[in-house]
Amino acid sequence: MESQYLEKVKFLIVEDNAFMRAVLFQALKALGAGEVRMASNGADGLKELQDYQADIAIVDWEMQPVNGIEFVKTVRRSDDSPNPFLPIIMLTGYSEMRRIIEARDAGVNEFVVKPISANTLFERIEALIERPRPFVRLEGFFGPDRRRKSSDPARDERRQEMKKKKKKMTQDEINVLINPTPEEAESTSIETKSGGGGNTGAADAS
Repeated sequence: MESQYLEKVKFLIVEDNAFMRAVLFQALKALGAGEVRMASNGADGLKELQDYQADIAIVDWEMQPVNGIEFVKTVRRSDDSPNPFLPIIMLTGYSEMRRIIEARDAGVNEFVVKPISANTLFERIEALIERPRPFVRLEGFFGPDRRRKSSDPARDERRQEMKKKKKKMTQDEINVLINPTPEEAESTSIETKSGGGGNTGAADAS
């Protein structure tokens, strides 16, 4: 599966489990990723970003002393953040809808449930590169626009049905829910920012 598609993309893995860090590292390298750095918790991940211009961060939820949600909120909202537009993939073993919504509202771009496969990881990375969402600023929120409009009415109907259920969700269901319809978003006026953050370099890769 290795190719030149990701060779110019810089990744940051933030994961407290050493085995999982190794799995993610090997998966990214198998996909042809360029530089990959790792941190064992959210606090170390934030320090790493101070001198490492990551294009994409892959972040676990459950960590100490700074968990994944706190990491995302700090990257998005802190005055000291080196890149508030950093594309972030949240990685977790939990697939309950409330957690997916919490991660989305914190400002994640994508949400992947463990155990992961290289194919699933690549699909979410590809979505970040090929279909970046503009960033918006609402009251209490800064992050990728949660109001992406689907061109598929059936997909929108499916999303509405899922919001009524309290259950664990599949990865496909998560991919639908993480991008709500415009009607589901807050009706506050927005300040639109450019692009998906970070120069992935994918356009230069063959």
